[in-house]
Amino acid sequence: MIRIGHGVDVHKFSSDRPLILGGVRVADRWGLEGHSDADAVLHALVDALLGAVGAGDIGEYFPSSDERWRGAASSVFVTEALRLVSERGFAIANVDVTVVAETPKLGPHKAKIRSSVASMLGIDEVQVNIAATTTDGLGFTGRREGICALATVLVESASSGR
Repeated sequence: MIRIGHGVDVHKFSSDRPLILGGVRVADRWGLEGHSDADAVLHALVDALLGAVGAGDIGEYFPSSDERWRGAASSVFVTEALRLVSERGFAIANVDVTVVAETPKLGPHKAKIRSSVASMLGIDEVQVNIAATTTDGLGFTGRREGICALATVLVESASSGR
């Protein structure tokens, strides 16, 4: 059996923290506003993982109203989502993440983000794709107000031999 999950996360820019995407520090001058480390890539990934196995969404497990998660590394959220995927009898087949942003240019960082995500998930880098695009100046990302991340995950029954 195979299942697909999809996740989306959006955060606005903040000048008082570093930019972390996929567990990688991308910029120091400004980051993303949020309760945890605001890693939009990992937040979208967590929602995709949870969705693939029918386990709800990130807010159910790590609500921004809970002070335990203030400033938390989003890798903690990935670990829990991965545990739920495994507990429900599935394994990750592949992950595809697209980051929508005018700035910063992510080309120089994509390989590190890919490696980081693969390592967190315990899968081979060939099972992870990281893409980046812009909106050609349109919308909130075009106005450089924030970043949007979209993630799609394919999981398969762990008994299928993978």
